[in-house]
Order: sequence, then structure tokens, then C-alpha cells
Amino acid sequence: MSDPAPKRENILVNLACNVAAPVLLLSKAEKWFGLEPKPALLLALAFPLGYGLYDLVRRRNLNVISVLGFTSTLATGGLSLLKLNPFWFAVKEAVVPTLIGLAVMFTRHSKKSILRAMMLNEQIVNTARINEALRTAGKEAHFERVLDRTNWLIVASFALSAVLNFVLARIIITTMPDTPGFNEQLGRLTWVSYIVIALPSMSITMFALWRMFKGIAALTGLGVEDMVHAPEEKQAVQSDNPGGAQPPDAP
Repeated sequence: MSDPAPKRENILVNLACNVAAPVLLLSKAEKWFGLEPKPALLLALAFPLGYGLYDLVRRRNLNVISVLGFTSTLATGGLSLLKLNPFWFAVKEAVVPTLIGLAVMFTRHSKKSILRAMMLNEQIVNTARINEALRTAGKEAHFERVLDRTNWLIVASFALSAVLNFVLARIIITTMPDTPGFNEQLGRLTWVSYIVIALPSMSITMFALWRMFKGIAALTGLGVEDMVHAPEEKQAVQSDNPGGAQPPDAP
């Protein structure tokens, strides 16, 4: 018997554990619970760390972005406990999206392509139909060029996030760790940086997705409705692919 498909992530629980709880604890722990700055910081970090482990066990999916997010939380705690200069927090904020962008770029032609996992997820996109249309039209090489352009757009979105995160951290975090002021600033940076990452990345990703589908349509003559699974097709794909296997590396 096949293993059941991994459960979908609950975005509300994700935001509660990774954003809301840390922000509230960093900002209000001293007032609400009488905690000193260091215990308040450790308690705030426990939520995203605990969620990362829980989600890994529950959904059985280990991906590069999740690992980097988990590592980022550990780095925040480590830098705070070492009482390093606020400059290094800005560096850490820039490093995370930079590493994600590099992972997207360097896995482009591998079997674990992050781009294909993001843009050509078999449970949403009818890759079999697209691949067949590309073979029929003899446009496989042209399609690879479309994917290369899409790849660079996604990399650019993370590069932009890295720059913005660095600037934000330099503006917001101005006090040394292990002080109430530092925890408040770190809490503010936590929710502001989520917005800074999400808005430009989502905008550029949606544009990249639109460009990719437009390129596929030009190469194959397929409409968008032909490229995505209908609801009944999605159920069939999930039943046939219970382990959430990645899309094939080549059309």
C-alpha cells in the first residue's frame, strides 16, 4: 500500500508560529510575563524552531527553503547570545535570501531543480501535456531558454530581497543584544522583513510565472486552461503520486 500524500501546510499556523508569536514575545514578554531580554528571546525563537521540526515530521518534506529558514532562526539566536554588533544581524538578514537565490540558480539543471518544483509542480501543472506538445512542435530547446529566463527572474527577486533586508536591518536594529530595546527592534524587523521578502518576491514570481506560461503558449499553442490540471485531474495526480515526487528534469 502506498504511503498517504503529505498533508498541506496550514499557512495560518505558519504565520502564527513564525511571525505573530515571535513578534509578540519580543515586544511584550517583559511587560506581560516579566521576562528578562535573554529568556524572552529564547522563548520567541522556540516557536519558529518548534514549528520547523513539527512541519518536517508531519509533512515529511525537506526542502532547501525550509532548511534555510530553520538555519536563519538558529543564527538569530546565536548572534544574540554572542552579543555581536547589530551589523551582523543585517548580514544574516541578507544571507538567507541570497542563499535561496543561489540554490535556485545552481539547481536549475539538476534533478532537484527548485525552479521546476516551484513553477512546474505536477500536482498543479499538466507537465505531461506540455512535454508532449513541446516534443510534437520540436521546441524542447526553446522551452529550456524560457525556463532559463524564468530562473533569472526568480533569482533577481531574492537578490532584491537580500538588499532590502540588509538595509532594513541596518535601519531598525540599532541597539546591542540582551537589552529590552534590542528585542523590540528584532520583533519589528521580524514582521517588516516578512513583508519586504513577500511583496517583491511574490510580484516578480507572478510576473515570471506569467512570462513562462506565455512562452509555453507561444511554443505549443496551448492555452493556460490546457496547462493546468482540472480539479478532477488534480485528484488523480495526487492519487498516482502520493509521495509528492518532483517533476522530471527535462521535458
